[in-house]
Amino acid sequence: MRAALMHGPGDVRVQDVPDPEVQEPTDAVVRVVRACVCGSDLHPYRSTEPSEQGQPMGHEFIGVVEETGSAVTGLAAGDFVISPFAFSDNTCDLCRDGFQTACPRGGFFSAAQAEAVRVPQAAGTLVKVPGGLAGVDEALYPSLLTLSDVYLTGYHAAVTGGVQAGRTVTVIGDGAVGLSAVLAAKQRGAERIVLMGRHRARTDLGREFGATDVVAERGEEGVAKVLELTGGQGSHVVLEAVGHRPAYEQAYGVVRAGGVISRVGVPQYEEAPIGFASLFGKNITLTGGPAPVRAYLEQVLPDVLDGTIDPGRVFDRTVGLEEVPEAYRAMDAREALKVLVRP
Repeated sequence: MRAALMHGPGDVRVQDVPDPEVQEPTDAVVRVVRACVCGSDLHPYRSTEPSEQGQPMGHEFIGVVEETGSAVTGLAAGDFVISPFAFSDNTCDLCRDGFQTACPRGGFFSAAQAEAVRVPQAAGTLVKVPGGLAGVDEALYPSLLTLSDVYLTGYHAAVTGGVQAGRTVTVIGDGAVGLSAVLAAKQRGAERIVLMGRHRARTDLGREFGATDVVAERGEEGVAKVLELTGGQGSHVVLEAVGHRPAYEQAYGVVRAGGVISRVGVPQYEEAPIGFASLFGKNITLTGGPAPVRAYLEQVLPDVLDGTIDPGRVFDRTVGLEEVPEAYRAMDAREALKVLVRP
């Protein structure tokens, strides 16, 4: 089959690789219907070590089950499924607590920008879409794909941040996860949503998703603007969707005393201030982490199927599998927000 592999910074190639096979009784093989490039894929795109062999890429996909292992229950060939970006058994204590990304039998996908994917722990991981492939409008595929990662990562930020009616929320970052966090905050009843971002096309979509204010300034100037908008108090909840140190510093600068910072941008730094001047002095709660998508997927799926939400609008370009290298280039150059891949 064909698959995208990263061989070094800026070097993504689509190559022939062996077809995936069932290796364990708990596996399934899924033919990919839609995949995409994630903002987190850009981190290795900019800095990975050169490799002759190449690293398979991609962790978001929807598809059709082609084969299942002998121990897989509840799934059959032909089922239309959504896969979280992490696989899990969904039965252990940690999974039952809603932290499937920490499942001891689990792990993270990195081979979904391809024609097919081997799915470990398939029964616990894959979620069937009612109606199957034939019964779902193709126009819904982009939004269904966001339930693999991006929308539910924004949703996780809102959940762990405690977003609820009457709250003021600041979202830091106008990438696909930040815009998803805006939509999730709106769905959870936030009264005011401040989006910190400077790319007009993206912040315009953020307003359509529910942002009441946009702050283009960064750093101290951006913090001052948010404090001005909130009467000097700051936001009850800050959703940090970038992962770089300056975004974290903005987060503790704009959070209200007693508030919550939820980080879901993959951190690109090892240390972060938590002392008196950042978190301790204002009694701030710091939360967030890799989104346990499986915990939310079945809960949110009906809202996509009935059109209550349309998170697939974060995709602003579609390419074929052979064009994946161009998808990376366009996202890295900020010419595209998030690119959908049609194998």
